[in-house]
Amino acid sequence: MALVVAQEVPTSSIMAVPHGPTGVGQARHRMRKDLRIIGVPDSVIDDAVLILSELLSNAYRHGRPLSTAGGIRRDEDEGENDGGIRAAWRVDAHGRLTVEVTDGGGPTRPVPATPSVTARGGRGLNIISALSQDWGVRDASGEVTVWAALSAHDSFATRVETEPGAKTGAGLRLAFADIDELT
Repeated sequence: MALVVAQEVPTSSIMAVPHGPTGVGQARHRMRKDLRIIGVPDSVIDDAVLILSELLSNAYRHGRPLSTAGGIRRDEDEGENDGGIRAAWRVDAHGRLTVEVTDGGGPTRPVPATPSVTARGGRGLNIISALSQDWGVRDASGEVTVWAALSAHDSFATRVETEPGAKTGAGLRLAFADIDELT
């Protein structure tokens, strides 16, 4: 008789992220790894990582760090000390991936901006809105959480694969058989 050992795969993660740009890359790397382990498609992971980056960037630009009493938990897997922002992601039983970032709040409530064409910023929440099925803001005592939800199954964005040996540039051949069937 063979002994089968099941490895438990996490469907949620929480990590402390330093208040500033230094932890954004670590959080993106950890999210990508965690979501790959549970079989989330790469196109969805790409969208989720971009959403996480935007949320973290907004948190350190516009929010205050969480107080140590504000619920920053030690990330035992990574061995990090308490940080100033909390990042979390989870996939529920219905296949909904939720990404959230919690900070100590700021002088204004997060709302999408309408930046000028030449503005260097102000597009983050518009990007999140475009990539997610839903997003919102949750307030608690001393903290603000901005969350976004998307399907953990294939997203709207798709990758177009070329045939093996296809030329690039003007000679690029793409298969559009599925579109031809619609006409």
